[in-house]
Amino acid sequence: MEIIIATGNKGKFEEIKSALAGRFDRFLSLEDLGAPVEVVEDQPTYLENAWKKARKIGNRFDIDTLADDSGLEVEVLRGRPGICSARYGADDWERLERLLAELKGVPEERRTAFFKAYLVYYLPAAGQTFVFYGSLKGYIGFEARGEKGFGYDPVFMVPGSGRSLAELDLEEKNRVSHRGRALAELKRFLNSSAA
Repeated sequence: MEIIIATGNKGKFEEIKSALAGRFDRFLSLEDLGAPVEVVEDQPTYLENAWKKARKIGNRFDIDTLADDSGLEVEVLRGRPGICSARYGADDWERLERLLAELKGVPEERRTAFFKAYLVYYLPAAGQTFVFYGSLKGYIGFEARGEKGFGYDPVFMVPGSGRSLAELDLEEKNRVSHRGRALAELKRFLNSSAA
């Protein structure tokens, strides 16, 4: 049984592959497919963007596909960067610098943030789509910390741990993160489907 993980983000691919190890025989990245498939993420919600990616790629290759869309929502910034999290800067460091600059002078108690993730698991042969959701509440730190993870992980502080997501190893991150929680729901679904 094989599955396409519909992302060009290598960190996200490894994270999902690690969480689903043993559930599938083969994990395919967009690079493995050889033919580029452009999916413009122009929908107004995470769910709609994930749904669009999963269906377009799944239908193109006729292989079961898992797509996600996720984002960081900072309360004091009225939910920004939100749906535009990946487009908040040219690369991870530019996005982090912009976020920290916008929060300059904001005290810790007002730096509350949420990571949200929607996973869409699409089975083209059956024409079925399944949706899974996960979130993580934390706060934005004052500086980037940690070498692991990707995206906003170095500034997203995990409550009660004193560490950023980028300071957690992959297994630990998959237990607590927004995407890890959505993946746990997917694994429960896969287990119940196999029963």
